[in-house]
Amino acid sequence: MIKRFFWKVWLRVNPLASSDDKSYVAEVSTEGRTLHNSDIARMIVDAGSEIKYETLLAVINETDLLRSEKLCEGYCIQTLICRLAPQVLGAWPHATTTYDPEAHKVTLGVRLTAQMRDRLRNVRVEVLGLRPGDAFIGRVTDVSTGLIDGTISPEGSLIIEGRRIKVTPSGEAGLGVFLTDGLTVYPLPASAINYPKKIVTVLPSLPPGSYSLYILTRFVDALTLLNEPRRIDYNGTLTVR
Repeated sequence: MIKRFFWKVWLRVNPLASSDDKSYVAEVSTEGRTLHNSDIARMIVDAGSEIKYETLLAVINETDLLRSEKLCEGYCIQTLICRLAPQVLGAWPHATTTYDPEAHKVTLGVRLTAQMRDRLRNVRVEVLGLRPGDAFIGRVTDVSTGLIDGTISPEGSLIIEGRRIKVTPSGEAGLGVFLTDGLTVYPLPASAINYPKKIVTVLPSLPPGSYSLYILTRFVDALTLLNEPRRIDYNGTLTVR
């Protein structure tokens, strides 16, 4: 009997598509489904292996360490799942071009084995629909007071936390973090802390009132940028008293 496998996937807007293209790409849902060597060793023992768990885990870990060292030495590694091969990515304009860490990337190429490709033929896909919260602002903290209730201090600092909120490309016109009272837009200055899940910025001198916070960015992940900026709005209201 052929064993069937099922992957659940979310759909999200294709970040490389043009503004007129409404196509989507699939993202396999793997949240909470990461296995470590310790989990694999436990599964092998639970399946009836006579090798002790501690011994088995030590062998698996040592195997990984040895493989990583040999890959760094320039060897290829062949497993039952894939072939790992050293690669250097990047352009080489001339035959005399030397390696430049800024222009070239040392990485590994992965090629599936025939056995693994055969197993993947038994995978079926369940589409869950559009992925919720592809990018969002989840919490805003006033650094001066530590409050997260929406109260902010003029000329203080804000910690903005969320998902895929990094402002990038850095320095591109029109991108950044902004406050608005509906009439005036206040750009907030760039900060050294500009991460996908956290941004720290400084507030200008603001008159009392209610403000909306939003971010304009082209960030998707470390290797992908949107063709056009996306606006990420904070659902709450920020208030200067």
